[in-house]
Amino acid sequence: MSQSDSSQLVAHLFRHEAGRMVSVLASMLGFDRIELAEDIVQDAMVQALRSWPFQGIPENPSAWLYRVAKNKALDVVRREKLFRQISGEFLLEGQEEERVERFFFEDEIKDSQLRMLFACCHPSLPFESQVAMCLKILCGLNVREIANAFLTSEETTSKRIYRAKEKIRAGDIRLEVPTGPRLPIRLNAVLKSIYLLFNEGYNSSHPNTLIRQDLCEEAMRLALLLTQNDQTGKPSVHALLALMCFQVARFDARTDTNGEIILVKDQDRTKWNRPLIAQGKQELVKSSEGNALTEYHLEALIAMQHCIAPSYEATSWADILWYYDLLFERKPTSIVALNRAVALAEVDGPSKALEAVLKITGLDGNQYYHAILGDLYTQIRNSDQARQHYTQAIRLTTSEAEKRLLQKKNEQLP
Repeated sequence: MSQSDSSQLVAHLFRHEAGRMVSVLASMLGFDRIELAEDIVQDAMVQALRSWPFQGIPENPSAWLYRVAKNKALDVVRREKLFRQISGEFLLEGQEEERVERFFFEDEIKDSQLRMLFACCHPSLPFESQVAMCLKILCGLNVREIANAFLTSEETTSKRIYRAKEKIRAGDIRLEVPTGPRLPIRLNAVLKSIYLLFNEGYNSSHPNTLIRQDLCEEAMRLALLLTQNDQTGKPSVHALLALMCFQVARFDARTDTNGEIILVKDQDRTKWNRPLIAQGKQELVKSSEGNALTEYHLEALIAMQHCIAPSYEATSWADILWYYDLLFERKPTSIVALNRAVALAEVDGPSKALEAVLKITGLDGNQYYHAILGDLYTQIRNSDQARQHYTQAIRLTTSEAEKRLLQKKNEQLP
């Protein structure tokens, strides 16, 4: 295998396994030593990069990485004093390997990830730092990807993560899944992290990659992990998983063989993943328990309307607009207002939608704001304004595929 091939495989494994490995090691060594756990995982990945091009890919690459990380952790433990404390237990020399091995059982790995999710979302940490920590430690995003998800700078993101780790080192944050009244607040931060991770995969910040399915799969894996635990399998979790199922179901139809964007109205709906749509419906049914109607419920209902429509023209835009109205009541953000305007254009026409978009503030630097304005001005046959906004959207987007789509729209103007 070439160096390039092994690098791609290690990058893929890092995305899928690093969070699991760090969680286990932090459970073993202590949350206050999380940077040591991250270093051990990083060392294991580097060792794979050095070994695999020459020795070949092991039969089970994930197991190979876990074994290397476990051995490195054992080395750390053995370098310390004769009496060692691992996860609250004092061990005599010679007992380390047996105790460490137990941390790598599959059930323990799952429990470790849940504890890590909630520890990162401790209320003593600012909300933005909670989400950034989850995305970096558990989901393997780098600082640039996290900054993009927050619509902020890399410097700000780095500082948030650094301050959070300082708080962990100095405080008494425990690796545990909270219970009672503490759970809903902490769960909200966890779901926000997963939601942002999915969004980064669904509309990637990478210039040459429109969709990063690995990120979306990781977000779905974390949500599924939450649904499988009696404490955390709440209706809002099922709603978020339903939303992701509906969105991922349409992936194969979103781009053509050349990587060009295919708009929803032009997509081949036979390429939509029907089993995933069915799973989304099942998760939505599970999410209906209780009386809570969260933003995830409403976004899932909107996505479902697209998935169940036999054609673009047959889409129930009136229902979608109603769901957006409810969503805006709960989440009155500029982005929700912008997305609502797209549905409004289908229900009441482009003039009404344009009027609504022009009232939105704070999105002058957002490419989708200008792209939608370009579309609306095109529909009312104001080519000069449409061209101006398409040009601005092209300038703001980092995605090459989106740039090509916008340029095509611009060139088609009379």
